[in-house]
Amino acid sequence: MAKYDNIEELEPNHDGKGLRIAIVVSRFNTDVGEGLLSACTAALLKLGVREQDIRICSVPGALEVPLAARQLALSRKYDALIALGAVIRGETYHFEIVSNESARGITLVQLETGVPVANGILTTEDDDQALVRMAEKGGDCALVAVEMANLLKSIDA
Repeated sequence: MAKYDNIEELEPNHDGKGLRIAIVVSRFNTDVGEGLLSACTAALLKLGVREQDIRICSVPGALEVPLAARQLALSRKYDALIALGAVIRGETYHFEIVSNESARGITLVQLETGVPVANGILTTEDDDQALVRMAEKGGDCALVAVEMANLLKSIDA
């Protein structure tokens, strides 16, 4: 991927060996959350993260994810975090509030703590869309968490 001969480039590193990852998963829309979590943990293991270096924390809903993620980040025990859940559109404005505020909170956690958070909270129009996307998104979040943890370690080195 390197394109420049005389400029240092930090290449993507997807080696999860030695990384500690915490996952916060929303219990609302349980089937989707479980699908996201299953795909995510399988991908983390495939990337080399050991089972004993993964911690799973469940919360009631998407609005509670940022607070739990913040506490995990502040513990300084984890190289990266993953936020999982689903917000599925209903008949009220509540969808927009939950979607926007959970995303804002997750972004603030990583900016305030310096611990990367892969945002895997799906925001979909219906259950079918969420079910179709959960496996891919869960795996993507594992990849993002490992890559960002390694990137920040290489920047700090």
